[in-house]
Formats: sequence, C-alpha cells, structure tokens
Amino acid sequence: MTAVAPLWISEAEVVALMDLGEAIDALEAGLRLQARGGAANMSKTHVSWGGGGTLHAIGAAFEAAGVIGTKSWAHTEGGATPLLLLWDSNDGALLAIIEAFALGQMRTGAMSGVATRWMSAPDADCFALFGTGKQSLAQLAAVAAVRPLRTVRIWGRDAERRAAFAQRAKGLGHGFAIELPDRVDEAADGASILTLATRAREPFLTPAMVAPGAHINAIGAITPEREEFTAELLDRATLVAADDPLAARKLSREFQRFFGDEDRRWATVRPVSELVDHGRSRGDGADLSVFKAMGMGVSDLALGIELLARARARKLGRTFDHPRRATARLGRHSGEQQ
Repeated sequence: MTAVAPLWISEAEVVALMDLGEAIDALEAGLRLQARGGAANMSKTHVSWGGGGTLHAIGAAFEAAGVIGTKSWAHTEGGATPLLLLWDSNDGALLAIIEAFALGQMRTGAMSGVATRWMSAPDADCFALFGTGKQSLAQLAAVAAVRPLRTVRIWGRDAERRAAFAQRAKGLGHGFAIELPDRVDEAADGASILTLATRAREPFLTPAMVAPGAHINAIGAITPEREEFTAELLDRATLVAADDPLAARKLSREFQRFFGDEDRRWATVRPVSELVDHGRSRGDGADLSVFKAMGMGVSDLALGIELLARARARKLGRTFDHPRRATARLGRHSGEQQ
C-alpha cells in the first residue's frame, strides 16, 4: 500500500487552490476522458426520509489517473456536510478527504458553464436565472464565463432575496444589466439562456414562456419529488443532454414524464461528455436545447484529482495517519477473539 500519507483538504484550501474558470477547464478535461473510456461514472443513489431529508452518494473511477472516489452528503433542513473521498485505484489506499461544499458549488456551476458553451447559441447574451439559493451565484458566474452576457434577469419568489442577490451579482464585475421581474413569464420572455436552480415541487416553466432558439439548464430538481418545467417543454427540444442520463432516467420526474419507459426514446438523451469530446453544438435553426444536471461522480472527481495535485505541489492540506486494520472482537466477551 502506498506510503504517502493521505491529505485532509479544507474548504478554505479548496477555494485557495481553484477558481471557477479553472474548474470549468478541469471538468471539460474529465468529461473528454470519460467520453474516451478513461473515466467511468457510478450512478447516483439516494434515500429520503421525513421532513425533506435526502442522503446522496455518487462516485467514479479515473483509471487513467489511478484514482477512484465517492462523494456523499446528507441534505437536511439544518444543513449539509459534503465530503469527497479519493483512493488509489491500484491498492485501495486512502489519498484524500476533501471538504466539498465549495467544490460542489464550483462543480455544479462549471457543469452548467460547459453545457452552455456546447449547447447554447454562440451569440446568446440574455440570461434568465430562476432561483436565488446557495447554488445560484455560481450558476450566473459560470454562464457569464462562457457567454458575453448583456442582460441578466433574476427571478425568485421573495422580492427581498431577489434584490439582495442582485447586489451580490453586481460584485462579479461582468458589467451586465440586471433586471428583477416579478413573474416567471417576464423573466423568461426572450431570454436566450435560462437556468433553473430552485427546489420547486411543481413545474413553473412552460413551453409558451420560452423563446425559439433558447437553451435551458435544469439543475434544481434532482430527486423525483421535485419538478421545475413541464414535460411538454421537451417536445420542442432539438437537443437534449444530461450529465448522467442513467441518473436522469432514475430520478428526474420531468424526464420520466416525457420519455416514459421506452429505451428508444431515452437513447436520444445525449451524455454531455460526448458533446464536449466531439466539439458538437446545436445545429443551425434549432428550437430549444435542454440540459439536465443530476450531479455525477465524474465531475466531482475531475475537480478533486486536480485539487489533490495542486495541494501536494503547494504543500497544503493536513496529513493524517492512514487507517490501519484491527482484529474484530467476535466472541461474547471483550477478551475473546477468533
């Protein structure tokens, strides 16, 4: 087993080691590797309990890098503590534990940035963001990183939160105009890129609200009890992609309603890794493109592996003893061993 001590990499160190633009680059590299067979995804699994709590686990194997790993977190009313664990794929040695809230924000934002780069119109410059929660600012920053936004519309149910979010958005320094419409249809009207980042349990976006040629990033509804858009929206979609089509089939109520149980129909949902690897974007004259982000291990590991390399190079992170096996007590009494 490797003699290198594992590292515990903190939130503050993650932020010091990587910014969002670098996360987009690392993610695209990981997706290309996945498309070429160098990385394999472990489909997402989750369990729910009363009060809206959910426990999630995702993972991936980066055989080319010699690293495997999983990220797990519990979403509760009181908060969450996501952790990414990396192991050596050759001997199973623990390589790192990475505190993964900032990593997750960058990964989720970066994934929408990647999808927007490869699926939206090159001249798209009017962005509508639905939701003002903890993922939303990274979503805005990622889209602004890949498209020269002229106008940003921000919609959320709470007017005070919309206004507060607008002040934070100005701090990104991109110079776009910010609008705060009161209604969903006003926010969507004429927008060329729309990102849905809410915890809605009933769909709020309909086909009639969305302009021809628009691109939609749907990132909020990642468990079956949530929905952000009506399934009929997919009727207009010329290009449909997901980070993990298998997870979308298992957990996305919007996609389940539209694609049903027919394998032939689900085969039209493209993995975003394929679009990145082929350099493929929407065709001329396309109506809508829709990207569904479920969260997947390949994206977390793409960032995590790069963070580990940077932490080692800069001598960051806290080393700790590798776990050592001990003999289990199998008898009735504490002194009995078998």
